[in-house]
Amino acid sequence: MRIPKSLKKGDTIGLIGASSPTPPENLPKAIEAIEKLGFKVVVGETCRERHGYLAGKDDLRAREVNEMFRNPDIDGIFCIRGGYGAAKILPSLDLEMIKSNPKVFAGYSDVTALHIVFNQQCDFVTYHSPMPSTEFIKPGMDEYTWNSFISSVMDTERTDYQLENAEGTEMTTLVAGEATGQLVGGNLTLVTSSLGTPYEIDTKGKILFLEDIDEYERSIDRMLTQLKLAGKLDDAAGILLGAWTNCGPQNPDKPDQSLSLKTIFEEILVPTGKPILMDITCGHVLPTLTLPLGKMVTFNTETKSIKVIG
Repeated sequence: MRIPKSLKKGDTIGLIGASSPTPPENLPKAIEAIEKLGFKVVVGETCRERHGYLAGKDDLRAREVNEMFRNPDIDGIFCIRGGYGAAKILPSLDLEMIKSNPKVFAGYSDVTALHIVFNQQCDFVTYHSPMPSTEFIKPGMDEYTWNSFISSVMDTERTDYQLENAEGTEMTTLVAGEATGQLVGGNLTLVTSSLGTPYEIDTKGKILFLEDIDEYERSIDRMLTQLKLAGKLDDAAGILLGAWTNCGPQNPDKPDQSLSLKTIFEEILVPTGKPILMDITCGHVLPTLTLPLGKMVTFNTETKSIKVIG
């Protein structure tokens, strides 16, 4: 697994929309936020385009990803937001060219579809991170979140460091144990939707990270069950669970007709016997960690620690 070159102040960031369209009022704020980090910005056409619920038609979004990787003047690529649509462009990506031009690639949520492919088929580390038109411009974008992001993309070669929760929040143990492996995963919906495709996630011997937003508990149950039936949970060396934002019961006024997320995790994940840490501050939440997908990590449920080791 190759590690992209660290970004430095003065580098040029390609800003793209691989998924849903960006609200026009958010674009100048997103550009300003990136420039405040000391970077120059090349704004992709997709940041201003709209094709219904997409940031432009599929061919435009795919072409722009290819061009940003091909262009030697672009040092890193930030996805401006998530939403929906990244998986639609996968067949049109020039993966051999992208593999030959690894760069810092950052985003999360729907961007999970691209992380999986770049990690597995292009063989380079990518960054599950906050994004310019969402978290970067929020008043609640905190120092912890900034520091985690900046240290990840501007010191890509570093190893032997802890992935720690924000102060005042504690990871909890679901299944005791210790596990080591390559960090993979991201948004549960996107991880699950990769199954049965040429871009299916490989979890064998790896540490699987999962998070999601705005899903009913029965949907979480369904997707975890699908991963289990596909062998992806049994294949994993260990599991890390992040934030489950607004993932509540479909009928909150009828609690007898729902199951808590904790119960779902206990019934589906615990029987795998894999070490599992949960309540990691990462996902659709602030503060949030930036995760180096593709790097080797080890975690221990007794010490409630996650360490990047290579």
